[in-house]
Amino acid sequence: MDKVIKDVHGRVVNFVEFGGFTFGKELQLHVMEVKPNKPFKSPKAFEEAMHEAVLRLNEMLERRYGARLLGTGMHPTLRLWETAVWPHRHRQIYEAFSRIFNLRQHGWLNIQSFQLNLPYAREAKAVLMHNLLANICAYLPAVSASSPIYEGCLGEYVDNRLRFYMENQREVPSITGMVVPEYIQSLEQYRRDVIGRYSNDLARVGAHPCILNKDWVNSRGVVIRFDRKALEIRVMDEQECIKADVALSCFMRALLRGLLAGERLLPPLPTEVLAEDFKKVIKHGLEAKVNNPNGPTARHVCRHFLKIAWENATTEERQYLPLIEKRVECGSLSEVIREKVLIRLQKTSPEEAIVDVYSKLLKCLEANELFF
Repeated sequence: MDKVIKDVHGRVVNFVEFGGFTFGKELQLHVMEVKPNKPFKSPKAFEEAMHEAVLRLNEMLERRYGARLLGTGMHPTLRLWETAVWPHRHRQIYEAFSRIFNLRQHGWLNIQSFQLNLPYAREAKAVLMHNLLANICAYLPAVSASSPIYEGCLGEYVDNRLRFYMENQREVPSITGMVVPEYIQSLEQYRRDVIGRYSNDLARVGAHPCILNKDWVNSRGVVIRFDRKALEIRVMDEQECIKADVALSCFMRALLRGLLAGERLLPPLPTEVLAEDFKKVIKHGLEAKVNNPNGPTARHVCRHFLKIAWENATTEERQYLPLIEKRVECGSLSEVIREKVLIRLQKTSPEEAIVDVYSKLLKCLEANELFF
């Protein structure tokens, strides 16, 4: 990534404006973050602008390096020694983490997520949104998982990114918690019981002040970002194309709109129950039995989520919801990839099967088409 930035900008910086979007570094040296330069008023405008960004970046990468962008939640064949942590400006933050955690693991060096920020205006709404999203994020990976393969092998989990994500900060477990966030009653309590707790735990192990008392250090599946007055959802894997990411965004916005209006899937479940359901979902996907051994499957939960979303979506959001419906009924991207690889394995080697399937995913990203 640093080589790309230097070739485009003339020197290594963190981010480079490239027309109507900005691209730049992530913690992992092989990962590129791409974001718009300004907010968009409609999902369609966002989709078109970000797809144009993909086309421009792919053209530049292929012309200069013979490389192309790849979506999904984990690189399927990357070995950890083949990448590294960003070594340039702001590296002191990563160095501070590396003194406490082993960054040379998949939960740090081989993950890509689609992060959605939902704004709030008042404290009461932020608290309500946070608690509602806690009930959603336990089941969301059933439709958003896209990481069935790592190091050239099919993993045991539908969402291997989140499997590794749960373990990557085990030295200070209060940072990640149970991934499913705890319920809160106020922002003051959140600052005290969540941020304050992990900051104290980090201080006890000698953490650098640059990572203490920061909201972005919180690694739960939903994080309150005070700097932008938004709630950041982190449990969704990166998808195969921009259209699929926008579809997830529309689904979440419409679903939350309905829940804020008073519609409910279930009475709020205890955090411990949600956390156990989350573990089942990232392992078994849509077929996971949730709530109790005789309870519904995650597919049934997602169907109900989708019903609420349909009833509360805008006209433009409804154009994207059929894509989510297809994921609920036909399987997440992770499940589709797994199925395609298993079919190819009947005729070829594991390496060739994976390369064949992910070559098609490269084309999906460029063509902005879903993979089924």
